Amino acid sequence: MRTLSVLIIFLLFVTTLFAQKGKVTSAFGNKEAGKLDKAIAAIEEAIDATNPKTESSINWPRTWEVRGEIYQAVFQSKDETYKKLHDDPLAEAFNSYLKAIELDTKNKFSSSVRIKLQLLIHDLTSQAETAFNTQNYDGALASFEQILAIEDTPVFKAESPGQVDTVIIYNAALSAYSANKFDKAIEYYKIVAKYKYNGAQTYERLSESYLSKKDTTGALEIMQQGLKDYPGNSAILVQLINIYEKGNRLEDAMKYLNLAISNEPNNESFYLFRGILFDRMKNPEEAIKSYLKAIELNPGNFDAFFNLGIVYYNLGVIQIDVANAVPSNQSEKYEAEKVKADLEFKKALPYLEKAYELKAEDRSLLEGLKNVYYRLQMLDKYQAMLEGLNRMN
Repeated sequence: MRTLSVLIIFLLFVTTLFAQKGKVTSAFGNKEAGKLDKAIAAIEEAIDATNPKTESSINWPRTWEVRGEIYQAVFQSKDETYKKLHDDPLAEAFNSYLKAIELDTKNKFSSSVRIKLQLLIHDLTSQAETAFNTQNYDGALASFEQILAIEDTPVFKAESPGQVDTVIIYNAALSAYSANKFDKAIEYYKIVAKYKYNGAQTYERLSESYLSKKDTTGALEIMQQGLKDYPGNSAILVQLINIYEKGNRLEDAMKYLNLAISNEPNNESFYLFRGILFDRMKNPEEAIKSYLKAIELNPGNFDAFFNLGIVYYNLGVIQIDVANAVPSNQSEKYEAEKVKADLEFKKALPYLEKAYELKAEDRSLLEGLKNVYYRLQMLDKYQAMLEGLNRMN
């Protein structure tokens, strides 16, 4: 009788074992039949940790592989009822496949799980793109990071151990930046910069990430590194120029601007900006030369004509102050100094009028012309500028 009792207990154990694994088979069959609600109910019952009878199925790698397939099918379903079964089915699929890998100590399921993971990457990429395009940047980042985690699994790395998915890493960086997660953006951008992915633009993105953190030092250091990797690159030079200029480090900005000009001697925008820098550095003579060079390269450059006119206008204003400082008993000297001021205003006039031909609706230009016309007592044109300004109100 004792032997019979042991046999009955063994049979009950085997029956229970197969009953629980049968839940997995049932879940898979419902998934294949498109009955995803029943598939989820069956697979969740098979991993119910509160039920002692699930010990066999909850520790079986195939259980978690099937669970991953089911939740992936939820994502892929066209039926809105099924799509509502889970808020983030791909995350559940991802975690299920990872659990399958963890439990697969005998490496029996690695080949099939790897195929599922490859399919999951496709779905996660689609989900990430949709999230990014709808400005759900946190969601996009999560999906891209899940792809990176998949590619870092042993079963995935076994076939391509040295592979680095720079496209996904770059997209993760872009998503992190867009989500205002700048530290993470920097982390990912640095990885792809090491592999020279997307060229100098990656360094631009890196500097923008540092600047978003108000870390100007970090931005400058990374752009200096970028300049070593891409010597003479105009985009990197422009970024350095802009950072130094915004920090009021004008001599440093000028150094890199001159380097940019030596690389692109026919780039009018560089001469225009050099004129602006010289103007800010109180060097009107060099500013004038730079603006004239920009005009030579592009006779239709509104900003160069306008800025050049303003340089002469400001010289005239300075000279007016000189005239006004002459003692009242020195009228002849006062008139002589005032004539010098008028000469500067006259120099400004043709450049401002040319700018007006190019863009007649610029308020700052009309204000400048109005003041010059008044100084030179060209009252008809002064009145025309007043009327133009009134129309803008």
